[in-house]
Amino acid sequence: MPEDPIQSDAHQTAGHEFEGDYRPADPAAIKPEVHQSHVDPIELSFLMRLADALNTTLDLQTLLSRTADLVRAVINYRIFAILLLNDRTQNLHMRFQIGHSPEVERMKIPLGKGVAGEVAKSREPRLINDVSESPNYINANPDVRSELAVPLIVKNRVIGVIDIQSEEKNYFKPEHLHLLTLTASRIGQAVENARLYTRASRQAQTLAVLNEISREISSILELDELLAKVGQLLRRLIDYQMFTILLLNEQEDALDMRYSQRYGQDAPVRRSLPLDHGLVGISVRERKAINVPDVRKDTRYVMVNPETRSELVVPLLHKGRVLGVLDLEHTRANFFNEDHERTLSTLASQITIAIENARLYQRVAAQEQRMESDLTMARKVQLRLMPSRPPEFVNAEIAARFFPARTIGGDLYDFLVYSPQQSAIVLGDVSGKAAPAALFAALVSGVLRAASSFVLSPASMLEHLNDSLQERKLESQYVAMLFGLWNDEERTLQIANAGAVQPMICRAGVVETLFAEGFPLGLFANATYEEFTVSFQPGDSILFFSDGICDAQNPRNEMYGTDRIAKLFAANSQLSASELAEALLASVYEFQEGRAQYDDKTLVVLKVR
Repeated sequence: MPEDPIQSDAHQTAGHEFEGDYRPADPAAIKPEVHQSHVDPIELSFLMRLADALNTTLDLQTLLSRTADLVRAVINYRIFAILLLNDRTQNLHMRFQIGHSPEVERMKIPLGKGVAGEVAKSREPRLINDVSESPNYINANPDVRSELAVPLIVKNRVIGVIDIQSEEKNYFKPEHLHLLTLTASRIGQAVENARLYTRASRQAQTLAVLNEISREISSILELDELLAKVGQLLRRLIDYQMFTILLLNEQEDALDMRYSQRYGQDAPVRRSLPLDHGLVGISVRERKAINVPDVRKDTRYVMVNPETRSELVVPLLHKGRVLGVLDLEHTRANFFNEDHERTLSTLASQITIAIENARLYQRVAAQEQRMESDLTMARKVQLRLMPSRPPEFVNAEIAARFFPARTIGGDLYDFLVYSPQQSAIVLGDVSGKAAPAALFAALVSGVLRAASSFVLSPASMLEHLNDSLQERKLESQYVAMLFGLWNDEERTLQIANAGAVQPMICRAGVVETLFAEGFPLGLFANATYEEFTVSFQPGDSILFFSDGICDAQNPRNEMYGTDRIAKLFAANSQLSASELAEALLASVYEFQEGRAQYDDKTLVVLKVR
């Protein structure tokens, strides 16, 4: 018959053979079947109740409290403590206690010091009938006379100590030691399971908070606001007391303090630090996290805050470059642990991306601001290139309107005075939009003005412009243009068209299109153009317009079209040139129903008096 595990433990304890490794019981084996003839009934009852307590909870505090209650049922103590070992500091601290003062509860007991420290180091239980005879006893409570301490060992590793004290000498009996030793490995395994569960739950919560923080900071594009938000959100993960973000200043080879917080309040940013300065400089140079448990014992530390005892510095790395560091400080030594370091390193990568995005946004915003300023000035220049007012004639009036789709546009119009009786009317539409089109329009306008002294006919002027643009040929750049020469004395208009929208003529309320065609300027060398001469009578009108008028769209993607232009032109033939221009534009904007303007709108109206 196989040996019962509890019987085996009982036999070993009875012979005082403590191996040190109390193998953790499988959870299913915590409630073994025990032959009552080999185990004391009180002992059996205690073991069964203990197994129930250990199996029914993974909350560490609840587990420790229940354990304390069950131990009290068999050992009527007044002072009880479960101390757990901090692997990093190798100190025991009270995780649960009954009967101790707050000062004793806050004590950190190094391995080998005091009864509990000695038990943890030797891995052997101890029963002391008179603590005054124990040279290693720490006299934290002068009323204590006897003490019982048992190590908690899991997988050959000491994780803590159960420590019971009494104000009476010889209070604890060998059977108390036997019972506590018998169950120590089971309690230790349950404590370790609860700690693992707590750690896993904490990690899950940390990941959820990290995800939430990442979403929040990724939406902030203003750098100072971002850094302040990081300081606020980080406190949800690590209860730091002092926090600083320093960003690398490559030009000055220094770290600039960009945000600082002390004890929950924003602190003034004081200075820049050289890269060879203290722990932050080391973190940048070595590109790794620096965790110092006690800065007073680290020669690399440069004191900034006298109250600092522990410090954690994590570099901000982006594509192999160091952008800066996150610096956390606390007034308590050994405050920052591996979980803090791991959490901050994980968050640092998200913070780095957010900082880089914010910096990129700042650069783009600055460029856009400069560009906007440049475009505003360019708009003023462009409007200055166009005539401030149309020429005045005895027999005709002229009105012009220009509305670019953006700050500046690629449409142009101009009036070239040949003589008191003759002026050229020009309307052009450059390919493309915004700045490139506006610059090309300025080039065309300059060539046009320079050629006006030649007093060329419309067809000859278009051919001259085409040749000039061929000499300055730009890929995919061309201009469609209507060129008309008005003779006020004869009431005639000579017209040539280089690919522009065909003009409309209105006579006695009847509108017809003047079918003049030709290649846009700048596309083909040696292009020639047809020229038409149209005679006008009083009341007649002619309308030059760019495709931004007829191609205007409403929210249903319907275009305004030439039919609507012709209908409005005919219905308003009695209006003056200026009134007709305003009526046409008003009709177009009403048709668009607020839809954004896609193309420049330019029109010129000539009406014969």
